[in-house]
Amino acid sequence: MSAEVRVIVVTGTMGSGKTTVMAEAADILTARGVMHAAIDLDALGIAHVPDNALIDIAYRNLASVWTNYAALGITRLLLAGAIESLAELNRIRDVIPGSAIVVSRLKAALETMEQRVSVREPGILHDTLVARVAELEKSLDRVRLEDFTLVNDDRSVTDVATELLTRAGWI
Repeated sequence: MSAEVRVIVVTGTMGSGKTTVMAEAADILTARGVMHAAIDLDALGIAHVPDNALIDIAYRNLASVWTNYAALGITRLLLAGAIESLAELNRIRDVIPGSAIVVSRLKAALETMEQRVSVREPGILHDTLVARVAELEKSLDRVRLEDFTLVNDDRSVTDVATELLTRAGWI
């Protein structure tokens, strides 16, 4: 029988710090010698296709990538992505059958998240992406998929990542 796979989904709106906190959590686990993988779900779906196809390709790519990590014996996965529905969360369960999933939502002041996105996205989609922050925040408030929430304002990334791993029971 294979070992149970433990997954921490780091969700939140754009600018909440999902990728940064996930990367720091991965560094903390590496420093402790804990075998794991870290995947940015958004990075697996960068393409210009119809919206539904974009979500589908991200999860199809996750399935492909996860197969390679599982073949190495990895049983812990940090996954960053804005999970907006129970259907999306169930897609993760489908890709990683029998996994124990903990969902952590990162929050910061709306102005903070908008500022982070404004700095990070200076291109032609700037205004659209900054406006998306508030829209996505409202969507995540409605679905409430998180097991716990972490505040990511005025704290070091190491502090937030350590709390993430502690509350998920990984350290």
